[in-house]
Amino acid sequence: MDFRSVGSQVSERVRSFPTGLLDVVIAVVVTVASVGPAVVAGASWWIVGGSVLASTPVLWRRRAPILVLLVVGPAITVLACLHAMPTLPYGTVVCVYTIAAYSPAVRRRCALVGVSIGVLFSLVVPNESPDSYGYAAMSFATAWALGAGVRARRAQIEMLEERALRLGEEQAAAVDRERLRIARDMHDIIAHSVGLMIVQAETGPLLTRVEPARADATFAGIADTGRDALQQLRRSLGALRGAKADPPHQPGIDAIPDLVEMSRHTGLAATFDEIGQRRPVTGEVAITAYRVVQEALTNTRKHARATAVRVSLLWSEDRLTVRVSDDGRAAADGVSKSGHGLLGMRERVTESGGTLHHGPSGSGFDVTAELPTAAELVTTQES
Repeated sequence: MDFRSVGSQVSERVRSFPTGLLDVVIAVVVTVASVGPAVVAGASWWIVGGSVLASTPVLWRRRAPILVLLVVGPAITVLACLHAMPTLPYGTVVCVYTIAAYSPAVRRRCALVGVSIGVLFSLVVPNESPDSYGYAAMSFATAWALGAGVRARRAQIEMLEERALRLGEEQAAAVDRERLRIARDMHDIIAHSVGLMIVQAETGPLLTRVEPARADATFAGIADTGRDALQQLRRSLGALRGAKADPPHQPGIDAIPDLVEMSRHTGLAATFDEIGQRRPVTGEVAITAYRVVQEALTNTRKHARATAVRVSLLWSEDRLTVRVSDDGRAAADGVSKSGHGLLGMRERVTESGGTLHHGPSGSGFDVTAELPTAAELVTTQES
């Protein structure tokens, strides 16, 4: 017999009953089963009183299970030793079930030792037959197994509830991270693309009269920038709506030269150089490098009043250093390029396992991000 399974079934069936009502019903049944035969048999008053003492206290078994056992157990033992117990020890059996189901481990062990001693004493002193030993052992073993099954079931439910709570918290954190990522992407897309379009739109009319060909290229650049921004916004909004589609293509390191080229169209003397052998990087690091350059170039056009900017990628065995330097006025007038752009940039770099430094330099303003390559990530995981 699978006692744990039986205990689980019993627990499910009695779960719908109010606890107080269930305790009253059990106490009444145990009292009637214990006292009734003594009354019917016309036993003396002290046997009836002992039977009441051995059964009625189970009403308080949940509040003080050990104390109830200390009252019920000796009463049954005394009745058994004096050959005055006309029925089975129902009260002790109920107490054993309750202690096995609800008491801490130390109390369970102490109760098990005490009950075993009491049962043996109740059987040996009155010189009961060998069959009585089997009946008593089966009764108490069944009660203990049922209680252990209920306890295991309750522990499993608590574990599942804790796991569900933890999974819910992890899912909520994942949703928050995804929303933050989408918010940063949209900020980068809008700030960069709209800023670039504004600069090109302001420059285009001036070039129309003096350099028509360059003006045409400028207006074509506005259209290209707008189309690219719309595509990226659609991807971000699709992810925000939970669209079930293939993962959108995210720009990476290969797209950084295009950012520099677009900056040239706005009149900046933009240069790009890549030093060292390119190393493998994760997709997150590649996107971060692109967004750092994008945001830095946007700040250069909007705030620095720069005439020249240089974008550099410096590769080493375990690091990729992304540096954007301009000759703007930030160093001269102490203007700090603070705001959501730099904040989002720092969050991106930190989440990718890198560090970000920005501030005035000798000739302008520098933004430097140090990002890990795949080699460093493997070394970090192994260590």
